[in-house]
Amino acid sequence: MARLRFKVRFDFAAESKPGKLFFGNKNTVEQAEEVRQHKVTLLRNIPVQGINIEDIDMGHEIYSIIDDYTNKVTYYAPVAIFFTADSLENAVKFTMKEEFRTIEIIDPDEIKLSQMETVRLIQNVNEEMLNYKQILERRMDNWK
Repeated sequence: MARLRFKVRFDFAAESKPGKLFFGNKNTVEQAEEVRQHKVTLLRNIPVQGINIEDIDMGHEIYSIIDDYTNKVTYYAPVAIFFTADSLENAVKFTMKEEFRTIEIIDPDEIKLSQMETVRLIQNVNEEMLNYKQILERRMDNWK
């Protein structure tokens, strides 16, 4: 299979945290921008197997959402990443993140998978979901 080209969007979150009163407390928009800068730096400098990052667009505006249950405001800093992947499995591993929002397949127009490739893809998605579940369980255990 030829290399696959994608555009993926990740929205990196920064929640408002109680901090020092009046002094030394950055506003949450600045925190979201710092999180975005940090994550993009990691993406640019840490290689991922089977993934080649072509371009990163940080020009999207930061937006906020209020949680209905907690009334906390969370700010999101979107990033669009253009990348190529050696395989669909590598693309799935790269995009399976909490920050994932959308993905677009740029090239090729059509992907045909053999029976074996389909089985491997489903197994890979299942493995990534189990890993994510373990991460969430650890967070919940630490939260209690």
